[in-house]
Amino acid sequence: MSRHNATVDNQEPQPIIDDLGDDVFAIDTQMAGHAGITSSYLIRGSRPCLIETGTALSSPVVIAALAELGIDKDDLATVVVTHIHLDHAGGVGDIAAAYPNAQVVVHEKGARHLADPTKLVASAQRVFGPDMDRMFGPLIATPVERLTTLGEKGFVDLGDGRRLDTFHNPGHASHHVALVDSQTGDLYTGDAAGVFVPDTAEVRPATPPPDFDLDLALDSLQRMRDAAPTRLLFSHFGPVTDVEVVFDQSEEELRYWVEQVSQAYYARMDLEHAIAMVKEKDRERHPSFYADDERALKFEELSSTGAQVSGIWRWLEKSAQEAKD
Repeated sequence: MSRHNATVDNQEPQPIIDDLGDDVFAIDTQMAGHAGITSSYLIRGSRPCLIETGTALSSPVVIAALAELGIDKDDLATVVVTHIHLDHAGGVGDIAAAYPNAQVVVHEKGARHLADPTKLVASAQRVFGPDMDRMFGPLIATPVERLTTLGEKGFVDLGDGRRLDTFHNPGHASHHVALVDSQTGDLYTGDAAGVFVPDTAEVRPATPPPDFDLDLALDSLQRMRDAAPTRLLFSHFGPVTDVEVVFDQSEEELRYWVEQVSQAYYARMDLEHAIAMVKEKDRERHPSFYADDERALKFEELSSTGAQVSGIWRWLEKSAQEAKD
């Protein structure tokens, strides 16, 4: 694996690209100015495909990386997003405008929100508040005719007999899909396996509102296991070869966080105190992660404890209401 380029002081961020072999390249989108938290991926071939765009503010970085990898404006065939959250798909409109021949591939439940981002942006605003503009930037609408939708299963043609096989993978989000490269066995996880921290080889949960559902999340993990991938390519962050170990960690952390939030919920603790309690327990559980303040800060900005606890809390409220009905 080779790494090209780095950031240059007092200039626009420069591309950070990892060659992962088999014409697969990881592009660090440098979300909100942070390296090492959000990846896009290019599969370069006769039908070049970009997986994940990053945020709108990351678009110049991604475009510069694609240019460095030899992808001109007329070359990109497809842009695939695992789901429509703004750290994954916020730059779709910008990328679509920059690459006029590229078709944007998204699950059918998310397509309308890329064509008209009003509700998606409002939802993100509720989660991120005043940090919204600084972290993501404006989401530009994607023309309907540029959208190709995926259902329960599908595929993306990469050319020369290579393809991405796709399957619906909700739990983190209702519009989430997983992608498996037919040539390499790589599985693009999106957020369905959580957030991987390369420095400490730990997995953190990805359970934000409004769609988190424990049963669906566990089912999605099992479906990814059943796909028997050779490598996991996390959107947050990077490649993982210890596939079964990381799947086990992902499930363990998911169950642990749900257990902790459930205890607070059924003890009638308020949400603010529940967040504080879970964060303190997480510090005790993962001292290596919190040993580096900068690392902890950037991952907290990406995937805050408050958002993860709130997503589980909302699921508990919904489950309690359904039990009453």
